[in-house]
Amino acid sequence: MKKYISILFVFGFLFFFQSCSSQSTVDSKTVDAWVSSQEFTFHAQRANPTNYDVINLMNSMPNATSTRMLELDANYTVELRSNTLDVVLPYFGRSFRPNYNNDNSYRFVSKDFTVNKSQNKKGNWVVRIKPNDVKDVTEIIIEVFKNGKAFTSMRSTDRQPISYDGYISMNETKL
Repeated sequence: MKKYISILFVFGFLFFFQSCSSQSTVDSKTVDAWVSSQEFTFHAQRANPTNYDVINLMNSMPNATSTRMLELDANYTVELRSNTLDVVLPYFGRSFRPNYNNDNSYRFVSKDFTVNKSQNKKGNWVVRIKPNDVKDVTEIIIEVFKNGKAFTSMRSTDRQPISYDGYISMNETKL
């Protein structure tokens, strides 16, 4: 009887973690097509600030942890189209130039930008975007994995770098 209970426990345990780890992924050919066409949207799911002072401050707040604060909803995106780059991302970190209008996030639309794509040995895409008409952002690097997951880092002239974990999807058609 003990043997059957332990076997059921092991299978239940494996089934539970298999269902938790099964996230929706995209076919690698679809990901290649999106990146090659430069028509995709990055959806940020988590922010990763590089400043430990910020993380320590978030952990010091009562009834909140930094892990919950850094989980993002679906409204934070980088939308890349052939003629526009639309960025809406939050920022957690140190700013070297104060901004007094309470707009500390990355929110801009660029019409003048360059895109460089390369594929590494593992088949992951690295997309480097340099907006020319935005004065503070110097480079956006999006590393897209074969399953559609992505890692984005922002480099700026007046802020510490920050990165985001998420996934890419096809652009929604605008009416």
